[in-house]
Amino acid sequence: MYPQLRKFSLVLLPAMLVAQSLDLTPEQTRAFEISVMEKVADLALIPPTLNTSPLPQYDYDQLDYGMTIGIARTPAGRLWSAWVAGEDGPKAFFVLASSDDDGLTWSRPRLVIDAQSKNLPMFRSILVGNLWTDPQGRLWLFFNQSMMQFDGRSGVWAAVCNNPDDATPVWSAPRRIWHGFTLNKPTILSTGEWLLPVSLNPRGYGPFEGAFTDLDPLRGANLFVSMDKGATWTRRGHVLFPNATWDEHMTVERKDGSLWMLARTTTGLMQSTSTDGGKTWATPSPPPQINHPVSRFHFRRLASGRILLIKHGETIDTHQGRSKLTAWLSDDDGFTWTGGLMLDERTGISYPDGFQAPDGSIYISYDRNRSTDGEILFAKFTEEDILARSVVNPKSRLKNLISRPLRKRP
Repeated sequence: MYPQLRKFSLVLLPAMLVAQSLDLTPEQTRAFEISVMEKVADLALIPPTLNTSPLPQYDYDQLDYGMTIGIARTPAGRLWSAWVAGEDGPKAFFVLASSDDDGLTWSRPRLVIDAQSKNLPMFRSILVGNLWTDPQGRLWLFFNQSMMQFDGRSGVWAAVCNNPDDATPVWSAPRRIWHGFTLNKPTILSTGEWLLPVSLNPRGYGPFEGAFTDLDPLRGANLFVSMDKGATWTRRGHVLFPNATWDEHMTVERKDGSLWMLARTTTGLMQSTSTDGGKTWATPSPPPQINHPVSRFHFRRLASGRILLIKHGETIDTHQGRSKLTAWLSDDDGFTWTGGLMLDERTGISYPDGFQAPDGSIYISYDRNRSTDGEILFAKFTEEDILARSVVNPKSRLKNLISRPLRKRP
């Protein structure tokens, strides 16, 4: 048992004794426990601190785990990468680094968000999120904060940097947008609206199981819309996928104006479509051709009009688990796919995220063997490379290292 959980048991014990003294039924006792846990979850509503001077405490020789979150490019060409350290669980925290030479070399950690505190009865995690550069050139950092891995509510937070190319970037105070998790970048619609994917998991874990039942009608793959460049966000609609897991959903706008959503489920990818801007959605179904494991994927509309898809598997309709990360293109809004550039053929690779640079280059970050090697890597390639199924552009580069933890795991 985690030491924090032993400490938490001492905190909960007085409440349990009170419940016993009230001579409650088992059902009433459980309801009392849940009410206490919901109060504990309020500790995740406290804004976390952005640590912009994280060295030496969070240098690579102090890190022993690596799970990729996202990669972004700023207006002057600086690359930023974010990843999870600690673990894929209650002890998780965020680390950011940057590169000023197109990813040939990377800085030591420049920003850390670690919400752990010895004063708390249990762990408070910063687990998933993403990086995104908006049309105004501002760098957004989305992240979630939750007690333990998921307390039944969690919360999506955002911090914004107006000068991400400067020697000393300045970040806004974190602002909580809503409950749940965001794992992927916003999509800008033809209307100018910003569409943010927010997942609210089906239930809490461990001691939080059964908490926040009032949120049950809102659980699933939600979409939030901003019509004022991110100043405010409004929930528009959601999809409840069968066999839902973390959702990790993404949405693109098709040429006819409809929205196409893909999401992760325990049986692989599922899809849904909306013809009213995301307010209502069609019954989920398997996407045509695409066969992908229970893992994160990536797809975006490119400047050429094609849709980019990053998935696992040598062919579009097969996969061998979290291995063989490949890139595909669609000219018909995702009904058929061409290409199949192998980005990394090894096992233990996962969680692609990326963007397209102004010159057309595509950057995709991913991780490798999170608990052992803990590597965060990226690939740089072009549509020409994808169609050729081989690196033909002289500026393209695969398997580029962003970071590697140097501390051995116990």
